[in-house]
Amino acid sequence: MSSTDTAVRVRFCPSPTGAPHVGLARTALFNWAFARHHGGTFVFRIEDTDAARDSAESYDTLLEVMRWLGFDWDEGPQVGGPHAPYRQSERTELYTDALAKLASAGRTYACYCTNEEVEARRKASGSKLMGYDGFCRELSEQQVAAFHEEGRAPVVRFRMPDGAITFDDLVRGEITFQTEHVPDFAVARASGAPLYTLVNPVDDALMGITHVLRGEDLLSSTPRQIALYDALREIGVAGETPRFGHLPYVMGQGNKKLSKRDPEANLLGYRDAGFLPEGLLNYLALLGWAIAEDRDIFSMAEMVEAFDIARVNPNPARFDLKKAEAINAAHMRLLPVEDLTHRVLPFLKAAGVVSDPVSDADAQLLELAMPLISERINKLTEAPDMLGFLFVDEASFTRDPVDVEKVLNEDGRAVVQAAYDALVGVSTWSTAAIDEALRLKLVEELGLKPRNAFGPVRVAVTGRRISPPLFESLELLGRERGLARLQGALA
Repeated sequence: MSSTDTAVRVRFCPSPTGAPHVGLARTALFNWAFARHHGGTFVFRIEDTDAARDSAESYDTLLEVMRWLGFDWDEGPQVGGPHAPYRQSERTELYTDALAKLASAGRTYACYCTNEEVEARRKASGSKLMGYDGFCRELSEQQVAAFHEEGRAPVVRFRMPDGAITFDDLVRGEITFQTEHVPDFAVARASGAPLYTLVNPVDDALMGITHVLRGEDLLSSTPRQIALYDALREIGVAGETPRFGHLPYVMGQGNKKLSKRDPEANLLGYRDAGFLPEGLLNYLALLGWAIAEDRDIFSMAEMVEAFDIARVNPNPARFDLKKAEAINAAHMRLLPVEDLTHRVLPFLKAAGVVSDPVSDADAQLLELAMPLISERINKLTEAPDMLGFLFVDEASFTRDPVDVEKVLNEDGRAVVQAAYDALVGVSTWSTAAIDEALRLKLVEELGLKPRNAFGPVRVAVTGRRISPPLFESLELLGRERGLARLQGALA
């Protein structure tokens, strides 16, 4: 069977524990792109069977992040679908039924061993094989009675078959596991609560998942899932076994897998830092895939059109924050000014640069100012610093002390005085007139290089060495405020 002989159904199934990380988003992206490329179904499912670690806050954050990134799921929370509910905590009856059927078919057994007993037997035998040793596979009635007499409650283990399990990984090609190296695994706790090892394949089976694209760290569990799928088919729960594809590790600093604890792994941090979702997704796509050898910038629509799971590189991909920022900056340049303004607005409100709701005067000034910075900012968070000088009242206007010290020294203040003298007589306060007056005075008459001529004026007027274009900024400030800023720098 090829990777797309049947209608594609993929799933993204995170656990609501802790903050979402970039590796999670990369997995969601590849599943979403694969589904959209093949005209298939993208299922969003919540794996919340770990009551001790799951939280409502993490669940809400997952939904928020998925919406921010633009992943439009076809089935799942807030959307519904034919296989609802899509939270594992609400599907317990289905797992209980599957457990009962597996037990009746002899595919599982009760295990009364403690971890200490398993380890002691391993050491005594000299075995190097970690994991369960199958001790409880064939217990006598007397042994079971003795365990019950001790008050032991058993976990439920799946009986791994003998031989080899081979599958064609969509990313890595043919892979074979010898089952002697894959110990029988627990599928339910002693309390009867089902474990991830059971609920994940059962849900995939009941939801008709055709392709499982997940991280390389889960590769070792794939033979267990395939064996369990065979059993689920036998008891009438599953149809076809899905195709598996294991995505490469995302590496951080020092050749280590990017950890949740690494600062650059925090997905929400990128939103708060002013990344565009399409910029971040473009970069995450490059962690294991490329649209072309000589092209890094593309839209999600272009990715969907070109995405081929067979072209995912199985080798680890290194997360490079500087490249992520460069990719994001490129996407900032692609946005129409109106769109950029809309996206910048929440950051301007949060910083108190504009009123909330935005006043008519602020809206009008912002409309004029945004074209000045659209090519100069690389993240949305840079807009408040770039535009704040235009909206602040004069009593609250301040200059960056470091920039003042570097630029507004004695020579710099002399330049500012000359600029004031040049501008005070300008009859028409326009960009062109301001440009002409300052160049004539500072460059032609005083013989200053543009950097030395306009740097002090920029800090005097905007408060910073990095700002929107100077002449346009002076025009937007208006004659009175512009001249007042120059005078203020001389005080």
